[in-house]
Amino acid sequence: MRERLVKIRLLLLDVDGVMTDGRIVFDDRGGETKAFDVKDGHGLKLLQRAGIRIGIITGRQSPVVERRAAELGIELIYQGAKDKLIPFRDILQRTGLDAEAVAYVGDDIVDLPILRLVGFAATVADAHEAVKPHVHYITKHPGGRGAVREICDLLLKESGRWETVTERYFSQTF
Repeated sequence: MRERLVKIRLLLLDVDGVMTDGRIVFDDRGGETKAFDVKDGHGLKLLQRAGIRIGIITGRQSPVVERRAAELGIELIYQGAKDKLIPFRDILQRTGLDAEAVAYVGDDIVDLPILRLVGFAATVADAHEAVKPHVHYITKHPGGRGAVREICDLLLKESGRWETVTERYFSQTF
């Protein structure tokens, strides 16, 4: 697994069921609510500090996702992707990366085409059972509850970048 993780330059994420717990809440006015884990967000920022880009490919369209991506400085955002391979190919072309340099985290069968192509494929603990045989890693945490942070930490530690991006937290003294 270490050989795969060292090559990763881009982490792509599904949203519902990966960055969130998969629940979508609508209010009386038609507004949509999703809950994101703050620790997942910090993990993504650590990856960015290590030089790993972040992207989102999701089948749904939501202003909430736009806002979260903006907060995290994620520029590669593809929403409303009914066929996720189309934005995936566009991302490879835009970034100049090979699929081997990409990690993808998805939780359902719509994610399988990408999961089967990337250098590092992961899914969350509560993913659909049909997805699990097709990935390199299954998180211990469920989607929206620390799974993304788990992947971020794994990428950083296994690729030897953990100490570089976290040193400032451990080295400060009073």
